[in-house]
Amino acid sequence: MDERRAIDGFGATALIGLAAILAFNQVVVKLTGGGFGPVFQAALRSAVATVFLLIWMRARAIPLASPVGTAWWGIASGFVFSFEFICLYSALDLTSVSRASIIFYSMPVWVALAAHVLLPGERLSTGRGLGLALALAGVALAFSDRSSGQASLAGDLLALGAALGWAAIAIMVRVTPMSRMRHELQLLYQVTVSAVVLLALAPLFGDLVRDLQWIHIAGLGFQAIIVVGLGYLMWFWLLTIYPANSVASFSFLSPVLAVLFGWALLGETIGPKIWVALLLVTAGIFLINRR
Repeated sequence: MDERRAIDGFGATALIGLAAILAFNQVVVKLTGGGFGPVFQAALRSAVATVFLLIWMRARAIPLASPVGTAWWGIASGFVFSFEFICLYSALDLTSVSRASIIFYSMPVWVALAAHVLLPGERLSTGRGLGLALALAGVALAFSDRSSGQASLAGDLLALGAALGWAAIAIMVRVTPMSRMRHELQLLYQVTVSAVVLLALAPLFGDLVRDLQWIHIAGLGFQAIIVVGLGYLMWFWLLTIYPANSVASFSFLSPVLAVLFGWALLGETIGPKIWVALLLVTAGIFLINRR
């Protein structure tokens, strides 16, 4: 669909639901870590997601051939994707969902900074600059708090690495020949390459399997099919209907919901600094994404 319409009731409901799924996924990753090592869990998720995407694309008659000159960029994005999820899954293994989510969802901050340099049409305005400053202050405050729940400096740094990896992919998709790929093919490259890379690296990160139970296998299925397979594809589909800025503005809900899920479902202790950090990052993301 070429025409982009304003966010309506359906769009708002879909985007809020998607934000909730992505936030809940942080809790699922944390719980599934009881059965799998973090990098092995990420590898299995990518492998299952690859199979799901191949079946889905075959059913929809979506060609697997990539445009000329884009394949190597797709492979490169797969390596960045691998780095992102080594960092994120290891972070959630070391630190609390609330801390990791606040830092991880600072991704729009790093995209805005990179876009300011690389994309002349997206220079930082006064409002976006203020949002950037607020979000950075929130991330710094989250780092400084060592009293809330499962605090780990290594985990916090890994969550920041994951945010930077996510931002790098977002920029790659816009400034490299990858922009000529279908969204489904971009995602297929990322999960396929990461499945191979992560499976190869997983033994370097400790035990592959821990106290494995059925709930951990169910959690893995949720991540691969609901989040990667359906959630990401739904996000791309919504971008074909609604303006990108309007869709992106709903991203501020994910860190809020992730912190609430961590508190409600995992019993995480959330100190005053973390709540303030969440408020700053959320306000910053909102201002950065605002037209």
